[in-house]
Amino acid sequence: MEGNELNRRNFLKGAAGVVSAAAVGVLAGCSSQTAAKGTYTPGTYSATAEGISTIKVTMTFDAERITDVQLDVSGETKDIGQAAGETLRQKLLEAQSAAIDVVSGASVTSQGVMKAAAACIAQAKGESVILPDNTASANTNSDSPTWLGAEPNISDSDCVSIIDTEVLVVGCGTGGLFACCSAAENGARTLVIEKNSAGGGVRDDLGALNSRYQQASGAKIDKFAYITELTKTAAGRVDQRLIRLFCEESGETINWYGDRLAERNVQLWHEGGEGHNERYPYFATGHSPRWTGSNDGKGGELNGSTVLCDYAASLGVEFKYETKMQKLIIDKGRVVGVYATDAKDQPIRINAGKGVIVCTGGYGRNYEMLNALQPENLALLGRNEAIPGTTGDGIRACLWAGAKFDDTHSMMAFDRCALKPDAVPGLEQAKSGESGFFWMGSQPWLKVNADGERFFNESGTYDGILHADEFQKDRSHYTIFDSDWTAHIQSFATHGCSRMFPFENGADPNIPFQAVEHEMLPGLVEQGFVIKADTLEELAKGLHLPADKLVKTVERYNQLYELGEDQDFGKEASRLSPVRKAPFYGAKNCGFILCTMDGIQINTNMNAVGKDGSPIEGLYVVGNDSGAYFAYSYPNLSTGAACGRTVTFGRRAGRIAAGK
Repeated sequence: MEGNELNRRNFLKGAAGVVSAAAVGVLAGCSSQTAAKGTYTPGTYSATAEGISTIKVTMTFDAERITDVQLDVSGETKDIGQAAGETLRQKLLEAQSAAIDVVSGASVTSQGVMKAAAACIAQAKGESVILPDNTASANTNSDSPTWLGAEPNISDSDCVSIIDTEVLVVGCGTGGLFACCSAAENGARTLVIEKNSAGGGVRDDLGALNSRYQQASGAKIDKFAYITELTKTAAGRVDQRLIRLFCEESGETINWYGDRLAERNVQLWHEGGEGHNERYPYFATGHSPRWTGSNDGKGGELNGSTVLCDYAASLGVEFKYETKMQKLIIDKGRVVGVYATDAKDQPIRINAGKGVIVCTGGYGRNYEMLNALQPENLALLGRNEAIPGTTGDGIRACLWAGAKFDDTHSMMAFDRCALKPDAVPGLEQAKSGESGFFWMGSQPWLKVNADGERFFNESGTYDGILHADEFQKDRSHYTIFDSDWTAHIQSFATHGCSRMFPFENGADPNIPFQAVEHEMLPGLVEQGFVIKADTLEELAKGLHLPADKLVKTVERYNQLYELGEDQDFGKEASRLSPVRKAPFYGAKNCGFILCTMDGIQINTNMNAVGKDGSPIEGLYVVGNDSGAYFAYSYPNLSTGAACGRTVTFGRRAGRIAAGK
């Protein structure tokens, strides 16, 4: 029987009991009104479950068999989960069951598919898909939001093994690697678990104050000016003690990372320069490794993940991949470990005598959470660049354990997504993936709305114009520039990751303009995400803009350039550029998400705090899973502000968890 197979394989154990509407989204199905005498009620049924993203399974039944299976895995990692989709579909049909073997390397996607398929089968059998009352968590009640779901019902008797360690790090990305290295350096036996087959990598562009690299270049940043600006950006919804802590400890963290890079013959560079934005304060906080010319020993370039994984391993840190945390274990008010599932989806217990550090990257890939918590921001997106696997696992586990979530929900959104002229940003567009990676979108070009008119000072922050798009048709703007663009960007002198030529001190840009000029831009034109035209009228036609209004706007903009003064919106003269030389370029422009910025509130010891503000002992939260630091808008004029916080607090959490 199907039920026996499900129990035997245990693939839903620890995730939703038998089949839970809280963990598995049950969608309306179409079936015959009269119950059949066979195993199933014929019809089509759908359900969703979480993999790397939200997975949808649709199954069609006759009275005795599953006759068709359709999977929507469009949000999964392209070369892993998406690639496994057809194999999983065939397995379900052949097995006539949800109890199938996982596809190697795509266990998270496989498990999500199995859970949703089990819900479809339960519907077709007329079985309940509501979690039984006796398995519900004490921390979850009928008022809980659907995205939170019920805490998994796992006990020691379910577990196939028990692992003992001192410090457990959940998540092998930027924060997790800095945390595990720090814990091990301070003498703790350390284990890292990661639900994917590989970690999320270490971001470049790491922010800090008072590093030796800044000192060498003469850069001085006033701590309190910095705290004030981040507070203003968040409209006061921050814990200034955390920002002060970043200011005081980030320099040492960057120096430590520089030492690890130097051991592998990689230079760390401060992205020097004072900036030229007169209306928005700029802080030269960015640091980036120069990977060009490095050697990973396998014929390729090094990266931050390889450097720190190798270093951690040399300290005795252990790594377990395809191991997903399901819930935190609490004993007498203290977090003492986790229940997880291994690569075979079998429940295991991991004891952490000194503490658990949660750093799973936020919920940028969980569309249910995004739509529920910040629909106004999701409506501005055309693309998702969040790290695969960031589906809110850590945040939900902490909430089940009684931690406090930020009241204000926000994301890091960059204005570098190009859409085809008929496309509209929002949930479905972001999930579809059909968009252009428009790296040059953050340059302060002429930007107009669907009426061909300027509406904003283009020399602001990355997400400023995106938020202003809320008041424009299609929640989008249109970026216009001419063939002299490579000269114009020199005078724009942007900083941070948008910069496309070397910094004043010789540090490399993330992507040089030559790569954009010879590869990215021609590719976007060929794919139809950027329109190239010999006249402004042809450009307007290609973008579906009114030609007369666009021409008039360009004429006015060129006049302002000649005047050397933006009398309409106050943009700096150095960031005005003429639109005169054909061919002309234009793109329908919206945002993409890099990560979410709200999370579990923490204290200065990196402990999660409960709803009463008291620390939850043994539970530390780092990176995009943590909160009380950002709100509303990302302060991108402090390069690497988010990554710098992640690595600084990851290093601090590891040390404190280890007992130092």
